[in-house]
Amino acid sequence: MAEELLIDVSDFESRVALVQDGAVQEVHLARSAGYSATGNIYLGKVVRIMPGMQAAFVEIGLERPGYLHAGDIEQPLVITGNSGAETTPAIRDLLHDGQELLVQVERDPIGTKGARLSTHLALASKFLVLLPKTEQVRLSQRISDAAERERLFKILGPLADQHAVGLIGRTMSEGAERSDLAADCEHLLQLWQRVERAMTGAKAPLQVFQELPIQTRLVRDLAGAQTAGILVNDPDIYQRLRAYLDVSAPNYVGKLRLDNGAKALFERHNIEQEILSAMDPHVRLRSGGTLVIEQTEAMISIDVNTAGFLGSKNPAETALQTNLEAAAAIPRQLRLRNLGGIIVIDFIDMTDSAHQQAVLAKLTETLSNDPAKTRVEGFSFLGLVQLSRKRTRQSLAQMMCVPCEHCNGAGIVKTAESTCMEIFRAISAETAAAAHPQGVARGYYALTASAEVVDRMLDEEARLYQTLTSTLSHEVRLQVDTAYRSDQFDLAFVARRS
Repeated sequence: MAEELLIDVSDFESRVALVQDGAVQEVHLARSAGYSATGNIYLGKVVRIMPGMQAAFVEIGLERPGYLHAGDIEQPLVITGNSGAETTPAIRDLLHDGQELLVQVERDPIGTKGARLSTHLALASKFLVLLPKTEQVRLSQRISDAAERERLFKILGPLADQHAVGLIGRTMSEGAERSDLAADCEHLLQLWQRVERAMTGAKAPLQVFQELPIQTRLVRDLAGAQTAGILVNDPDIYQRLRAYLDVSAPNYVGKLRLDNGAKALFERHNIEQEILSAMDPHVRLRSGGTLVIEQTEAMISIDVNTAGFLGSKNPAETALQTNLEAAAAIPRQLRLRNLGGIIVIDFIDMTDSAHQQAVLAKLTETLSNDPAKTRVEGFSFLGLVQLSRKRTRQSLAQMMCVPCEHCNGAGIVKTAESTCMEIFRAISAETAAAAHPQGVARGYYALTASAEVVDRMLDEEARLYQTLTSTLSHEVRLQVDTAYRSDQFDLAFVARRS
C-alpha cells in the first residue's frame, strides 16, 4: 500500500494528511492554539485531591487543571495477602495538596474536561521510546516476527541496562540497524537530560518539555516503510524536516520533496473535499448502503443501513454484503475523523453466527492498520458491536466546528407547527388571565416570530388562529423577524395611553 504524507503550511494554519492508495486516512490541523499538548511534560502542582474518584487535579499552566488518576501514578502496586489481586493505594497515600511532581499529558483537554495526565514519563523518537523512570524493555505488538523480536531484545536489553532506563522498540524499529537504535537511544537520553536541567530551581506550574512541532512530529510518527513520498509546500519547513531526517531517519531524506505546484497541495489531491465530507454524519458506501455516524460526549454511535442497496434476492446475503463493506469502511472513518473512546456499531441484523464472525473478522483486520490502540468486543445480545479506540486529542469536528447556536448542539429544533401550538397556548393563557394592564383602553398584542411560523399561522392554522384571537379584547398584530428561529416567538401587549 503506497502512502504519501502531504504537509500544507500557511501563515495561519498547518495541515498534514496521510494518503494511502489515493484515500485520505488521517488529517491533522494546527492553528494559533497549537496542535496538541499530548506528550508535553510539566512540573505540576496538586491543587485538589478527590478520594472518592481516586484522582487529583494538577495545575500545569493550561486553561484547566489536568486530571491524574491514582492508576496513572508511578508507584509499585500493593499485593493483597489473601487473593493475590493487585490494588492501587489510596490517592491520599500517594499525593498531598500542594505537592509538585512531573506529569506528562496523555490526552488533550476535550470539551469541559482537562488534560489526562500520567507520571509514567516517556520520550519518543523514530525507533524508540525512552522510559526514564523504569528499566523495562518492550516491543511494539505490531512486530510479529519471532526472530526479529529476539534480535531487538538482544540489542535493546544491554542499552537499557547500560543507562538504567527503560526502552520500547516502536514499530519502525523492525529491521533497524544496531547503530541506528543506539543513536536513537543517545538522542533520547540527551532530551531527558534537558528535562532534568529545566527542573533545576523551577517552580510549578512549568512546561519542561515540549513535543515536536506538528510537521516534524507527524513525519516521525506516520512515515513508514510504505511511505513513497513526503511533500511539503513551505521552504522553511522543508529545511527543518530535512535537518530532522538527516539525524533521525536518513533513509527518508530522499522521499522528502518541496512542492511548488501552481495548484494548492490539498486541493490538487482532493483533500479539501475529504475534510468537508468528514463533517457529514452520513457516509455512502460503494454498494449504495450508508453509515450514520453520531458523536456525543459519552460515545460514538454508528448505524449501518442498506439504504439504496437492493442486493441479492436473499436478504441474509444482502445484509452480509453491506455489513462487510461497512466493517471495511468504519476504521478509515474513525481515523479520518479522529474519533475515540467507546464506539457502538449497529450492523444490519444477522441471525447466522458465521456471518457475524465474518463481519467481526473484517472489522478486526481493517482496524489492525490503525496506529491507535483499539479493542473489539463481539456481538452483544442486542446485536451491537462495541469497540474502544484510544483518544489523545480532539476529533476533527471538535477542532473545526462549534455547537449550532440555533439548536445548542442538539441537532434539532422545533417545527413551525409545534411553535404555532405554543403560541395558541400563550393566547389562551392571555385570554384566561386578562394579562394586559387594567384600565388600558387602547393597545394591541404584538406577536413576533419567524417567517416560517407566521406563514403557517396564516395558512394551515388560519382558522384556529382566528378563533383564538377573537377571544382577546385587543387585536393581534403579526410581525416577522428574520433573526427568530422556527422555535422562537414573543407575544407582548403594547399599551397606548391617551
